[in-house]
Amino acid sequence: MLSRVAESIYWMNRYIERAENIARFIEVNLNLLLDAPEGLDQQWEPIIATTGDREWFAEHYGEATEENVMYFLSFDKKYRSSILSCVTSARENARSIREIISSEMWEELNTFYFMVKDAAARGTEVDWATFFAEVKQASHLFDGLTHATMSHNEAWNFGRLGRYIERADKITRILDVKYFLLLPSPGYVGSALDELQWTALLRSASAYEMYRKSHRQHRLDPQAIAGFLLLDRQFPRSAYFCIQEAERSLYDIMGNTVGAWTNPAERNFSKLRTDLNYVVIEEVIEDGLHEFLARLQQRIDQLDDLIFATFFELEAAA
Repeated sequence: MLSRVAESIYWMNRYIERAENIARFIEVNLNLLLDAPEGLDQQWEPIIATTGDREWFAEHYGEATEENVMYFLSFDKKYRSSILSCVTSARENARSIREIISSEMWEELNTFYFMVKDAAARGTEVDWATFFAEVKQASHLFDGLTHATMSHNEAWNFGRLGRYIERADKITRILDVKYFLLLPSPGYVGSALDELQWTALLRSASAYEMYRKSHRQHRLDPQAIAGFLLLDRQFPRSAYFCIQEAERSLYDIMGNTVGAWTNPAERNFSKLRTDLNYVVIEEVIEDGLHEFLARLQQRIDQLDDLIFATFFELEAAA
């Protein structure tokens, strides 16, 4: 397979997954605001902090108000990770590989693109809750069509690789949102407000019901929630599950058995998955959850660099 084709499939899936997760980011805050006690200050700055683009936002928007943050993350054409930019880039990548993907995938991606474009034309007048639900639904539809209508070959595995890397990165950032959201005082830790925030976070990761089935205690336990979203072996949005599935696709692309690595990308994937396999959440909390998430995000970024160097760089440099 040409490097150009593999890279387009990889990024097409990353962009769609990123658009879905940006919608989830904002939903965290919207759900919190709906349930928050009267008089509690709105907190939009933490959402910007978790994108890693705080300086870019400050330069172009200044203060992090609800209106500014919602528009910036949803419709700003100049911001490369806004929902509109992601879906536009995914469509451009899909256009360049029309002969590789199915007609159903192309039609669904076009429908997704025009839905977001029409919403962007309405700007701040859009029904935000409906819009974010539609973004998530469109992403799920595209993922389902990819699974059902595309041969599960090398190209399909590049798509899975991109989607799962993006998902692993964003689940750590969604979890970091809770770290950045400051409670009014330390006395609120363990309070009803604290529990509302953890509930909103679980729902934004589509994890609330699965967490409840796994942990049947009456009250939500922050440590157990962090462990579920990071290390659960069966939940498809946990960081461990995503790294494990991306590792499988990488080895399938190379035709190797998992563990029998032949290049730095395979080696580092297996090393990260093995490290996570032996981590327990008690150690993570003791050492610092935010610090653990920062290191994990850094290692995921390194995996992306290694994939580029292994599969895409030669043709890009030619």
